[in-house]
Amino acid sequence: MTDPQDRNARSSANQAQGEMPLVEHLLELRDRLLKMVLAVMICFAAIYPFANEIYLWVSEPLTSLLPVGQTMIATDVTSPFFAPLKLALVLAVFGAIPIILYQIWSFIAPGLYAHEKRLAFPLLFTSIVLFYLGAAFAYYVVFPLVFGFFTAIGPEGVVELPDISSYLNFVLKMFFAFGVAFEIPIATILLILTGATTPDDLAAKRPYIVVGCFVVGMLLTPPDIISQTLLAVPMWLLFELGILFGRLAARNTASDEETPEP
Repeated sequence: MTDPQDRNARSSANQAQGEMPLVEHLLELRDRLLKMVLAVMICFAAIYPFANEIYLWVSEPLTSLLPVGQTMIATDVTSPFFAPLKLALVLAVFGAIPIILYQIWSFIAPGLYAHEKRLAFPLLFTSIVLFYLGAAFAYYVVFPLVFGFFTAIGPEGVVELPDISSYLNFVLKMFFAFGVAFEIPIATILLILTGATTPDDLAAKRPYIVVGCFVVGMLLTPPDIISQTLLAVPMWLLFELGILFGRLAARNTASDEETPEP
């Protein structure tokens, strides 16, 4: 028979073995969070000396449409300092997104199966590219049309002097809205791969999705039909793209599951 002292010692050893992995995971999580913060700080240190020049570049879609002699203004004493500072900080986070997502990926990757790793990394890389594409689409396509619309419909005799803080809040909101909207294919593929829905079910709900895209466009963009349409239409097209790639991903996953392991 087993000695009770041996059983107690073995039980204590098992508990210790169960606690150690948790402690190690927490330590790893701490280290990776520190690396994320450090990446943001390094990007901020590199961007901040050029914050004023970057702000001028970000404001160009509006300032290029203002009449000669009209410029942006600062209605708050601290705005000339805090507006470029806020822009530099947000751009630092945007610039560090690849490193942040890589740290997240490195933390969760050991717990994934081989076929999940094959899908997760391409989805991670694609999500980064799509987010940047969404922000670029907002700057190069949406801003000129939206600001052109707003500057053209103003009453005659009204002098437009946009505030730098209000303008920055507006463009950051638009950058984020379009960046997130361009993640729709990734969200669609994940819903299909996790079994939450199927491509056929999503295709059957297409009319509701189209209406939902315009509702989201109405909530996230200014109250004009141009910016709402410029967000809603890409969202719908990206949804269709997500269904297409979701079918391919589901088919490949099913093939991997049917293939017997050696």
